[in-house]
Amino acid sequence: MTDYAELAVTTNFSFLRGASHAAELVAQAKALGLAAIGVADRNSLAGVVRAHIAAKEAGLRLLVSARLVTIDGFELICYPSDRDAYGRLSRLLSDGKLRAKKGECHITLEDVIAQAEGQVFIAIPPPRPDEAFRQRLERLQVLWAGRLYLGARFGFGGRNRERIARLVDLGIRAGGVPIVAINDVLYHAPERRPLQDVLTCIREHCTIEEAGFRLEANAERHLKPPEEMARLFRGFEPALRRTTEIMQRCTFSLDELAYEYPDEPVPPGKTPQQHIEDLAWKGAAWRYPGGVPDKVRAALVKELALISDLDYAPYFLTVHDIVAWAREQDILCQGRGSAANSAVCFCLGITSVDPTITDLLFERFLSKERKEPPDIDVDFEHERREEVIQYVYRRYGRHKAALTATVISYRPRSAVREVCKALGLSEDIAGALAGTVWGSFGSDVKEKQIRQAGLDPSNPTIRRAIQLTRQLIGFPRHLSQHVGGFVLTRGPLVETVPIGNAAMDERTFIEWDKDDIAALNIMKVDVLALGMLTCIRKAFDLLRLYKGLDYDLATIPADDPATYDMLCEGDSLGVF
Repeated sequence: MTDYAELAVTTNFSFLRGASHAAELVAQAKALGLAAIGVADRNSLAGVVRAHIAAKEAGLRLLVSARLVTIDGFELICYPSDRDAYGRLSRLLSDGKLRAKKGECHITLEDVIAQAEGQVFIAIPPPRPDEAFRQRLERLQVLWAGRLYLGARFGFGGRNRERIARLVDLGIRAGGVPIVAINDVLYHAPERRPLQDVLTCIREHCTIEEAGFRLEANAERHLKPPEEMARLFRGFEPALRRTTEIMQRCTFSLDELAYEYPDEPVPPGKTPQQHIEDLAWKGAAWRYPGGVPDKVRAALVKELALISDLDYAPYFLTVHDIVAWAREQDILCQGRGSAANSAVCFCLGITSVDPTITDLLFERFLSKERKEPPDIDVDFEHERREEVIQYVYRRYGRHKAALTATVISYRPRSAVREVCKALGLSEDIAGALAGTVWGSFGSDVKEKQIRQAGLDPSNPTIRRAIQLTRQLIGFPRHLSQHVGGFVLTRGPLVETVPIGNAAMDERTFIEWDKDDIAALNIMKVDVLALGMLTCIRKAFDLLRLYKGLDYDLATIPADDPATYDMLCEGDSLGVF
């Protein structure tokens, strides 16, 4: 059996291009007996974490890469050979995204050359390589000799072997660039080709009937077993061997991304752990001026010891600093969630749940056995939360702080409307299907429900629309920013994951969502918004305005009828 690694695999994180989930591609590659696969999404590393997780579970070698599409018309698949090279690739993508609007990446061939150290490249030839392409290839061969290959695909379009032979000749004329076999995969199995056609129509804003040559010519861009690739490239065997040659050279794994939390400033001669202990005991004396209860004292000792064992003191210092800054700016804030189980969080002023009057389980918040980082959700006034977000950016710097992503995926209603539009079905039919229980919240639709919508479930086009919709549900549509989860790093964050611009001004976010960063043991700090805190703030302003009083949140008696009357008056005046 010929060893073969598929080095040009596109997942559905190449939005509206790839037609398979990363896990589907990994499972198929394992079943076919491939030596490895290389996930190379378009100007992105958004899909590599899910592929990494699936590959580890399946016992398959994964090569991390990206398909670099430059604004000056050149395509390369870039494979970092080690951790430093991966950092350069991530920085390259970050630079391209930060100079473009959300969802775009503007890089040039010169940008790629500047970050080329330690990279292995596969140049993707255009359908008809011209002299300009040859000249560029020749220049790159001079720069990257021994690290540059020319991708050759069996296109099933007639005169295939002749085209591969021409690519061999092109590589020779460009200074000796060797060809490497690829299938340029868009989906894991041939039956997924119709969905890929639909994705193309969505991307191109056309119907299947209008798409023409924008669609793939056949259903061959799927993973193939080594035996089939050997048959297709008979006579060009070195092109197959080079796939495993690249695999052996590129040893980088996402497991090498050793996350380092940023250092927090501490008093001279103190460690972060000593400083957090000082703050916690000082806070305990503030919370309990009559003396710290034995229950709280025991809880603090236990929690501080666990924080020391897990080395989470800098994380607690970060949250304490953000909360302290917000209160200095007179911004109301409150920690919530499992952090309320912690006596340390109470004494630091992050939460307001007194451990003497509760019996909450601390291990729900932080546990050595679960090996999960702490998750402290802090709500801020929603009208002033942006001030807090910008403070975090200023404090750590844009190259070390960014929001996490949220993957916006197709749900039943949006999926069925897009599929119907691509198939040329009317708005009435799309609306009828979207209006069923399927479109509302279900994961499937029954024949009875289709008939109730006034449609014929035996109609071939209706059946096809339903089948394609089932496949499209759960596919990522685009990346958006998380509501407030920050990733902070000691070193440059742009060398761990690409950062791009959000739609909002002055917001930047990474390509990975909260599940991705959790899988890589990367911590986040949640800076969230709560409208009720704004409401409470306006209530305080109303008290000062109408009664000349200056109340503090912690001192208003809960059973003060005068305060209650004033709040009711503010409500009637539309203050809230």
